[in-house]
Amino acid sequence: MSQKPKLDCILLIDDDKATNFINEIIIRKSGVKTHIEVCNTAQRGLDFLSSKGDFSHQIGYPQPGIIFLDINMPGMNGWEFLEEYEKLPENQKAKIVVAMLTTSINPEDRFRSGANENVQAFISKPLTKDYLYQIVEANFDWESVE
Repeated sequence: MSQKPKLDCILLIDDDKATNFINEIIIRKSGVKTHIEVCNTAQRGLDFLSSKGDFSHQIGYPQPGIIFLDINMPGMNGWEFLEEYEKLPENQKAKIVVAMLTTSINPEDRFRSGANENVQAFISKPLTKDYLYQIVEANFDWESVE
């Protein structure tokens, strides 16, 4: 019997609608059966995790298994999101994986993500099915339906 948790939710946080759309398609076509929540701002992502604002109707906290987080966003960027995320109670954080999904080629961003205990991966956009499988298979009780 597996000790890994089920993957109930993936949270996409990116201000680019096209990127979110493509990432949703990749996840859906991968065979990974899970709820996908898309937030186009970092603040909206925090609201989702803490059941505030537009998400105040949620009972409890969703605790996505994976958060794919963009770095460069207007308003609150990915680094500022992580600062606020660190302040959340454990029952409002992701269960397993926070992955920076970015177009940044700045070595400082890669170093900074590696130094953050909440970030498990630094991935260059676009998300690929192979990388999604790597994360899911390493962390969750899941079998491919392909």
